[in-house]
Amino acid sequence: MRELLPSLGDYRLLRRTWRGDLLAGVTVGIVALPLALGFGVSSGLSAEAGLVTAIVAGLLAAVFGGSNVQVSGPTGAMVVVLLPIVASHGAGAVAALSVMAGVVVLAAGALRLGRAVSFVPWPVIEGFTLGIAVIIFLQQIPLIVSPITPSAGEHSANAVVAAVQAIANADWAYVPWAAGAAAIVAACMLLAPRIHAALPGSLIGIVVVTVLAAVLATPLATIGALPSSLPLPVLPMLDPATLGELAVPALTVAALAALESLLSARVAASLADTGPYDPDRELVGQGIASIGSGLLGGMPATGAIARTAVNVRSGGRTRLASIVHALVLVGVVLVAAGPVGAIPLAALAGVLMVTALRMVHARTVRSVLRSTRSDAAAFIVTAVITVSFDLIVAVVIGVVFAGVFALRGVSRATGVQREALAGAPEPGDERIAIVRIDGPLFFTAADRVFDTVMHIIGVSVVILRMSQLELVDASGARILTEIVQSLERRGVTVLIKGVQPGHEELFRTVGVLDSLRHHNHLFDTLPAAVEHARSHVRREPRGLTA
Repeated sequence: MRELLPSLGDYRLLRRTWRGDLLAGVTVGIVALPLALGFGVSSGLSAEAGLVTAIVAGLLAAVFGGSNVQVSGPTGAMVVVLLPIVASHGAGAVAALSVMAGVVVLAAGALRLGRAVSFVPWPVIEGFTLGIAVIIFLQQIPLIVSPITPSAGEHSANAVVAAVQAIANADWAYVPWAAGAAAIVAACMLLAPRIHAALPGSLIGIVVVTVLAAVLATPLATIGALPSSLPLPVLPMLDPATLGELAVPALTVAALAALESLLSARVAASLADTGPYDPDRELVGQGIASIGSGLLGGMPATGAIARTAVNVRSGGRTRLASIVHALVLVGVVLVAAGPVGAIPLAALAGVLMVTALRMVHARTVRSVLRSTRSDAAAFIVTAVITVSFDLIVAVVIGVVFAGVFALRGVSRATGVQREALAGAPEPGDERIAIVRIDGPLFFTAADRVFDTVMHIIGVSVVILRMSQLELVDASGARILTEIVQSLERRGVTVLIKGVQPGHEELFRTVGVLDSLRHHNHLFDTLPAAVEHARSHVRREPRGLTA
């Protein structure tokens, strides 16, 4: 259990990285503010609930979680799950739901279930993401077409039906004002990065719209009064009957929190050299974060992929960055609660609409659809069910559709091991690693292959032998792409030997071959690959280490 708890080792790099961590924390805090407010409103709760969640969960997950750079808080996926729960049980049930779900996630981490996310195939994850993006976009329609936010039960819990209902009852005198506000925010978010990558487009857009709303005396509905301090912890009190009704929703929320957090942490680990992450400890941290959020009136939290990516790209390398992000949001509560309350809801809708659009990558969608028939079908089915019915049901059906349970046993036949160079050794051979991957490579074995290869250190060249690779799906090809990209990012040259003709098209579609530094790094024979690797080593400056 000691491995699942915080330690001083979590901050061993702080002396070298603290400046970058501080800057990254402030940057993420600025980016997180409009998202936290928007997700709080979209969930059927309040902007305050979103802000409290970002602060409390962001701080607790940073300290107790298993990733050095993960940023946690309210997310679009969680909003999608919470909205129908709020409609059915009321906003008061969310605090208890958050605590219940947090306990489940905490228990899953303690039971070492963190690796379970590897059994969810890549096409299902992408279909799930696409469905969530569609729902988040549609959830903003009511904020654009009417100054009155629909109360729980007034509109359908299904985002598509609710959007149609909102349009049918639209206040067309209000729509131009709200649509204009959303358009201004969207334009700022799209144009700001072109001027300078560090400009927070969402915050700039919100400030512009808020000032215009105050000067022009528009009819735009605003967030309203926010508290100027954080609430005190309160244990949610519900009768046993209500707790029983919340049991299934709590399991749904817990499953979503675990899935999204582990995926985000894994993506963060591949973005830069941020150190390893512990999936079991990450679940423990996310469980504690949701419990803390619920006790202070917030909602369940997860790792946020977009904010985590901003953190890494802004220079964040230790937990200090995520902690600073939470403290920046605390400063907003203590100093700027009044101005924040004047933000028009339509401006937040604009932020979330652009965020939803950015969640969908056309290139990724094309890659999945062109990979294999079963993976493409799993992607489409998951996306459709996510939008039409339920997120967790969609994931379960998608996983079953992809045949994950049948492939689980097959994945054990996947072999990955380092081999010695044949023949007489030459100077510099210790700088070359040959890794043989054989058997089937499906999504269930992808994490193990990735971890095994990425633990190889002290080399300049890695030769991936694939002549004995039997069957590969899109997830397996994707993990090979991530392996090549991660090694090349570390300065390690990757050579691939023995790609079978039946795999070549899939490798090109998903990006394995395009990730190589040079097209000449693809070989048919091992001696040719070894000789090329030795030529790389001979050209290295002496004393260079990778």
